[in-house]
Amino acid sequence: MQISSRFTIAVHMLLCMDIFQEEYKVTSDFMAFSIGVNPVIIRKLLSQLKDAGLAEVKRGPGGAVPAKPLEEITFLDIYRAVDCVGENTLFHFHENPNPDCPVGKNIHRILDGRLVQVQEAMEQELGAITLAMVKEDLGKI
Repeated sequence: MQISSRFTIAVHMLLCMDIFQEEYKVTSDFMAFSIGVNPVIIRKLLSQLKDAGLAEVKRGPGGAVPAKPLEEITFLDIYRAVDCVGENTLFHFHENPNPDCPVGKNIHRILDGRLVQVQEAMEQELGAITLAMVKEDLGKI
């Protein structure tokens, strides 16, 4: 299993918005250059971040900026904004386990609760990390 690169791209975008907002107009082209992706991808993610209340897009000379202080933006906020994983849906279960098999007929009952437990633990960890922490780490490099 691998979480989509949309998450790490969105983190990169928000850091660029914060770090460069005073020096440059932070546009989709600007962020695409830093991230190394097509500006169309940036615009789509920027729209999702804006809808989630994590980014603001100022028309004209403004560019994009974080919508709130980095201390108030967690990895969980970003993850939910761009990956669209609903509550308890991180793991997609295979569609047709064989009801005639002793494993197949019981697999949901056995795994469902544990998979919810794993997702909740991951989300708790994501919620404990803020963009301010990451920016601080960036300053140490």
